[in-house]
Amino acid sequence: MGYGPVGSVLSVLLAQRGWRVTVLERRRRPYTLPRATSFDGETARLLAGTGIGGELGRITEPGTGYQWRTADGKTLLDIEFTTEGPYGWPDANTMHQPALEELLAARAAQLPGITVLRDRRVVDIADGPAGVTVTAEDDEGAAQTFSARWVVGCDGANSFVRERMGVSVTDLGFSYEWLLCDVELREPRAFVPTNVQLCDPARPTTLVGSGPGHRRWEFMRLPGERAADLNREETAWRLLAPFDVTPDTARLLRSTTYIFQARWADEWRVGHVLLAGDAAHLMPPFAGQGMCSGVRDVVNLAWRLDLVLRGTAPESLLDTYTEERRAQVRESILASVQLGRLICVTDPAAAAERDATVLANRRGARGPGRPDPARPITCGLLHRPDGAAPDTRVPPAGEVLPHARLLRPSGAEPPADPVGRGFVLYVMSEAEPDLTPDRRSFLREAGAEVVRLWPAGTSYDGTGGVADVVDAVDADGVLRGYLDRYGASALLVRPDYHVFGAAADPAGVTALVDDLRTHLTAPAPTPAGHTG
Repeated sequence: MGYGPVGSVLSVLLAQRGWRVTVLERRRRPYTLPRATSFDGETARLLAGTGIGGELGRITEPGTGYQWRTADGKTLLDIEFTTEGPYGWPDANTMHQPALEELLAARAAQLPGITVLRDRRVVDIADGPAGVTVTAEDDEGAAQTFSARWVVGCDGANSFVRERMGVSVTDLGFSYEWLLCDVELREPRAFVPTNVQLCDPARPTTLVGSGPGHRRWEFMRLPGERAADLNREETAWRLLAPFDVTPDTARLLRSTTYIFQARWADEWRVGHVLLAGDAAHLMPPFAGQGMCSGVRDVVNLAWRLDLVLRGTAPESLLDTYTEERRAQVRESILASVQLGRLICVTDPAAAAERDATVLANRRGARGPGRPDPARPITCGLLHRPDGAAPDTRVPPAGEVLPHARLLRPSGAEPPADPVGRGFVLYVMSEAEPDLTPDRRSFLREAGAEVVRLWPAGTSYDGTGGVADVVDAVDADGVLRGYLDRYGASALLVRPDYHVFGAAADPAGVTALVDDLRTHLTAPAPTPAGHTG
C-alpha cells in the first residue's frame, strides 16, 4: 500500500527476487512536489541495490557540509561531507524527490512481477491463516478485491493500514510548525556549505540543498504567529528575500506549513500485515533521516519476506524485523528530537545560554567534524558467541559493513557486490574454514555466498579454487583491515549490509553458520506462486 520511495523500493527488491507484487496507490498520478531532500551514503548504497545506481549521480548533487550558526554568524556545529564516504557513496546526496521516484518507477516497469494500480483507496484488510484479502475502491466507488500472502503498509503518516491493524503509537509530543519553501533557481548558485541551520531566536531557519537546481528554505512559526499568516505566498517571498531569493532569481515550487512529529508504532507486524516508512515512524527533519529510515525498513524486510515466502525461514523471522527496526528508529528519533530542542529556541536569553554552552564545548576544535557512522543494529538477528549475554551486542555484530573495492584475482573487473543479494561469508585467504558438506548445502539453500579475500598485490590467478567459494582481491585492504581490527578471520554479513557476526578461527566460523541456520530453519515447503 503506497507508492512513494519506500513502497517503490520494497516492490523492486521483491520483484528482483522473483516475487509477484501488487501496489495499490490512492493517487491517480505521481506526486510531483518534493518532500525529502537528501539521503546519506548508506542509503545511497541501498538504493543502488534496486538497480538505479548508475542513474543516481544524474539526479543528485553531493552535499559539502552542514553548519549550525548563531544569529551573529558564529559556528555552533560544523560537519564536513566527502564525496568518497565509507559506504561507497558521498556522505550526503541532495535530490529532487520526484526525480528519484521517476527512476524507481522506470526500474519497476522493467520487472514483470510488479503491477502498479493507481486511484485505489484501500477500505478494508482481512487477515487469515494463509494470507490477506484487501478491498480497494477507485474514485467512482467501484470496489475490487485482492489476495496476497503478505501486505505491507507504506501508506504514509496517516496510514490506513496502521489504523486497521489497531496498533498503539508512542508519541513523544515534540512538534513545531514550520513554513516549507521549495524553490527552483533560475541561475546556478554556490551555497557553501550545502546545508545551514540558522539558530536565530528571532526566526530559526533551515537552508538545505535539494538536488540539481533546487533548494529548500524552512522558517519556524513563532509564538503568537498565526499559521494562516505564515502560510501565504507573499510571506514566503518576504522571508526568502534576505537570501537573495526573489521572483527574479527563483521560481517558488511550493510554500506550505507542516508540523513535524516524533513518534513510532509499537508493533510493526500483526499477522500477515506489516508497516514500513512513515506509516511506522515519524521524526523531526534535523538529522535528515526520515526517508533514509524508511528505505532501511524495506531493505531489512525484503530479504526476510523472501526467505519466509521460499519456506527457508519461519514466519517468526519477521518478528525480528520489528525488533531491529523499531529500536534503531527510536534512537534516530530521540537524536532528532535532541537536535530539535537545541534549534527550536525562540527565547533570546535561552538562545544566548545555548550558544555560550555550545561554543565553550567547541573551544579548541580543529576544523570540521565528520558525520557519525551508520547506526548499528543492537538486537534481533545477530550472532552472540557463547558466554555473551543474550541482550548484549558483541561488535562487530550489528555494524554496517564498509564499502570495499573487490577485484578478481587476475585483476579483471570487480565481481558484482554479493551483499544485497543474500548472506555473504567473507574469509581470509590464509584461514579458509573447513565447512562440512551439510553446512555448505545450508548456505547454498539460504542463497549465501562464500568469498575468499586475498590481499592486494596477490599473484594468485584464481585457478585451482575451491568449489562454492568465490575468490576476490581486497584491492584497498578495507575488509581485511576490518577483520584485523576485531581479530577475526571470517565475517558473516546480512543482505542489508549489517554484520551478523565474526569469527577468529575455524570453530568460530562453524558456530557462525550453525547460529544462522538456527535462525533460518523452517520445515515449510516452497509455496506456489514463486516465479524466479
